[in-house]
Amino acid sequence: MSVGVIIGIIVVIVIVGLIGWAISAYNGLVALRNRVKNGWAQIDVQLKQRADLIPNLVETVKGYAGHESNVLTQVTQARAGVVAAAQNPNATQAQRITAENQLSRALFNLQATAEAYPQLQANQNFMDLQAQLKELENKIAYARQFYNDVVLKLNTAIETVPTNIIAGLFHFEQAQYFEADVADRQAPQVKF
Repeated sequence: MSVGVIIGIIVVIVIVGLIGWAISAYNGLVALRNRVKNGWAQIDVQLKQRADLIPNLVETVKGYAGHESNVLTQVTQARAGVVAAAQNPNATQAQRITAENQLSRALFNLQATAEAYPQLQANQNFMDLQAQLKELENKIAYARQFYNDVVLKLNTAIETVPTNIIAGLFHFEQAQYFEADVADRQAPQVKF
């Protein structure tokens, strides 16, 4: 074999190797992007279940603590904001996350208000709804963690060499984390 043939074979092997790597990198980025979409969809399912549960919870609390209309109004308005953001095809993930964080704060206020009513705490319907809500909140927390883990993997792959080359060529964009709102990061004030 001549030197030219050997160099030709080496060039072909290198080209085939680069093409194989590029295909593998592209497929990896696509898989991560799809996992991010799946993670968001899982969060969305849990949030829909929470939004469906809230009217029952509000009605139960209203029967015992009807004069706490400010808290009930906050929950109702926050739920309406979540539903509107979920149904708006132009809503960004950031807008949806903000709406969900507002609802979480309103639900926290509702739970705190309900604690002031012993009869409500003893109501079986309220206890069942509260247990369902707690279970959903745990599922939402898990789904958020899964989503953020996958976002981390995708964003890291997009930023690191050499997959950043493929990500740039095919316009892969970083995904947004599901982060707590600034107000949620502050410790709640407890007054006695």
